[in-house]
Amino acid sequence: MAASRATRLVLSLALLVAPLCAGALGMGLSTAAVAAGTPDAAPTFEVKPQEINDLKSVYATVRSKNVTLARVRTPGTIVSLKVDYGDWVKQGQLLALVVDPKLALRIKALDARIVADESRLENAKTELKRAKTLQERGFASQSRLDQAQTAYDVAANELKSAHADRSVIETESQEGEVLAPTSGRVLKVPVTEGSVVLAGETIATIAANEYLLRLALPERHARFIKVGDPIRLGARGLGSGDKPLAEGHIVQVYPELDNGQVLADAEVPGLGSYFVGERVLVWISAGKRQTFLVPRSYVFKRFGLDYVRLKRKDGTYADVVVQTGQDVKNTGGPKEVEILAGVTTGDRLVQP
Repeated sequence: MAASRATRLVLSLALLVAPLCAGALGMGLSTAAVAAGTPDAAPTFEVKPQEINDLKSVYATVRSKNVTLARVRTPGTIVSLKVDYGDWVKQGQLLALVVDPKLALRIKALDARIVADESRLENAKTELKRAKTLQERGFASQSRLDQAQTAYDVAANELKSAHADRSVIETESQEGEVLAPTSGRVLKVPVTEGSVVLAGETIATIAANEYLLRLALPERHARFIKVGDPIRLGARGLGSGDKPLAEGHIVQVYPELDNGQVLADAEVPGLGSYFVGERVLVWISAGKRQTFLVPRSYVFKRFGLDYVRLKRKDGTYADVVVQTGQDVKNTGGPKEVEILAGVTTGDRLVQP
């Protein structure tokens, strides 16, 4: 009898609990269905193959368009050097001062010569005046007057010559100022203060402000690369996984292969802060290829994986794992991402 009472008690409890469990189960199923559902008014996107640039990563070297040499114009000794490696200079800026000690001695000698010539000219002037007076009074011949005039002219010309020689030496001393021929960055300074230099020697090597990238590509890419192709500049430090910092384009492709490589130059804004000779990672176009591009807003993450929401033919939805590639920047359009795997042509994606 005790057993039958226990059995009836268990059955009664089961009858009471069953409706509660059923309600709870129904509530859970309803919540899951809402989470998986997507409104019919949500934007959709049809997957179609598109042609894009096949980007390849290569290393490029920062170069200067123009390298100018600041040269000495007159021989002498460098008494002042106002520039060092890496300095930024402006056109016409004083870089060094070269002085020739012999110029000062030559100037002193010319000053003494000028004093003597001035005295000689004064005497010739006095003699010419006397000859004119005597000739007017009839006490001197015309030949004596002509001789006095000639002596005066010679003394005047000698004084002019001395002044001209002094101006030449003064100009030579001014040419001892070595000025920057262009604005840019100083790459080399092969001299020091106290160095003896000759005319034409280099004081500093200056790289103009305009920099470019020198690319050396494998020969198999020679037929694909052309002037105007876009490139993307990677982060400094040769980091291959970093996002691109800037974009540029190819400005020149050299027609001759060098050790099995094709050389090309590219212009990229913002290279002024780079070191000349610095290596950077760039992505270039190596032809065209077919791929799937999807607006970035249609891709979402879950548990660290990339998903897209796929609309089936029966109207239901499924979240599908996809493998994404590079981002593609479209002018005036939405930001797109390349889908490498997970979708196929004709799939309709729903914006989550």
